[in-house]
Amino acid sequence: MYAYIDGKLVFKSPAFVVIDAGGVGYHINISLNTFSKLGNTERCKLFTWLHVKEDAHTLYGFVDEGERRLFLHLISISGIGPNTGRMMLSSITPEEIQGAIISGNVSLIQRIKGIGPKSAQRIILELQDKLRKEGTDTLSPAPLNKTVKDEALSALVMLGFARQQAEKVLDQEINKNSGDLSVEQLIKFALKSL
Repeated sequence: MYAYIDGKLVFKSPAFVVIDAGGVGYHINISLNTFSKLGNTERCKLFTWLHVKEDAHTLYGFVDEGERRLFLHLISISGIGPNTGRMMLSSITPEEIQGAIISGNVSLIQRIKGIGPKSAQRIILELQDKLRKEGTDTLSPAPLNKTVKDEALSALVMLGFARQQAEKVLDQEINKNSGDLSVEQLIKFALKSL
C-alpha cells in the first residue's frame, strides 16, 4: 500500500521511528540495521511494508529497497513472521544474511535469536535458489542511477521474461544500435526479438 514514507524524523529509537509526512505522524517499526544507517538526519525516507492483521495495521520501514526485499523473502517462509524477520535483520546485516543463505551457512542463521536448526534449514532450502537467481544486486539501493540497459532489463523481467535471455537480447540490441537508445526504444527492440 505504501511504497515509502518521506518526511521529517520526529522520533527515533532502535525499535521504531516516527516520521511526520504531510502533517501525519507515521509510527514505523525498524531493524537495528536501519536504525544505524539513519544517523542524525532531520529528514528521512524509509521504504515500507504494511502488515495487516485482524486487530492491527503495522508499518515496517527499511533504509533501502534491498533490505525490504530481503525482509519480504524472509517472511514468505512458513513460521517466519514480521517480528522474526525484523529480529533477523537486527541481529546480523542483510548482506550477511543473504551470504549465509546463498552459501548454506546454517550455523550463522541459527545464531539469530528465535531461529532454530529446522527454521534455519527451511530458510536456506526455500530462499537459496531465489537469492542466487536475483544475484548479488538484491541488496543494492533502489534503482536511482541505473543505466538504460539496467532499467530495460528490470522492465523485461517484470514482464515475465527470463533474466538471462532478456540480458542477451538487450546486449545484442545495444551493439546493433551503438548504444544510442532510450529505455523505451531498447525495450521495444528487445520485445521484437524475444
